[in-house]
Amino acid sequence: MSGHSKWSTIKRKKGAKDAARGKLFAKLSRAIEVAAREGGGDPASNYTLAGAIEKAKQASMPNDNIDRAVKRGSGDSDGVQYEEVWYEGYAPGGVALFVQCLTDNRNRVASDVRAAMTRNEGSLGEPGSVGYLFEQKGYILASGAEDAVMEAALDGGAEDVRGAQGQWEVICAPGDLRQVRRALEAAGIDFDTAEVTQLPATTVSVEAEHARKVLRLVDALDDLDDVQQVYSNFDISDEVMAEVG
Repeated sequence: MSGHSKWSTIKRKKGAKDAARGKLFAKLSRAIEVAAREGGGDPASNYTLAGAIEKAKQASMPNDNIDRAVKRGSGDSDGVQYEEVWYEGYAPGGVALFVQCLTDNRNRVASDVRAAMTRNEGSLGEPGSVGYLFEQKGYILASGAEDAVMEAALDGGAEDVRGAQGQWEVICAPGDLRQVRRALEAAGIDFDTAEVTQLPATTVSVEAEHARKVLRLVDALDDLDDVQQVYSNFDISDEVMAEVG
């Protein structure tokens, strides 16, 4: 599993349990609102909304919260108007960062992202400086017997299945995520993650010297209210991850 995918999974499981749950729910609500506003309030025809709702459910967000967010985004009730802004930059060790924000104040988020970068030895890049390294894909982290996962995933329309230490990264086109997931469910395959994400074309191996700094910067960005996701191309081995805690 790529280091970033591994770290995202760890963060998601932790985030659903710790004291930051309210902050997590606020971010998830914001993502649902924007998806509903841009593609309509029906998840059956809006895969971005379907993915945002599924991520909220994985975090145990109450259905009432989800429904209210969909209604706000669909215009059925008043709500703050958010816009999507992307920032690109670098972490120590030459690691690329691709930061997705949903904000109602561009000046605020620009200042916050810049400050987080500066304080944690990162640097902002120009638009297009690292975005080309990433591609939007459907991503499922599944577990089970190789043959069973492979057969179900490919039958469902997956593009690739990669082995990852007893787990399997199932990659598909963003619009095919729902049908691939259903194929895995029908085959009795367990999975922890099913989302539309940005996957790096190549990864950068990071040793302990830079790993702490990279993770500290990713955490600082992720903690910002306007930041939805921090995508990166770092790859930190299990040994180094255990060393840096």
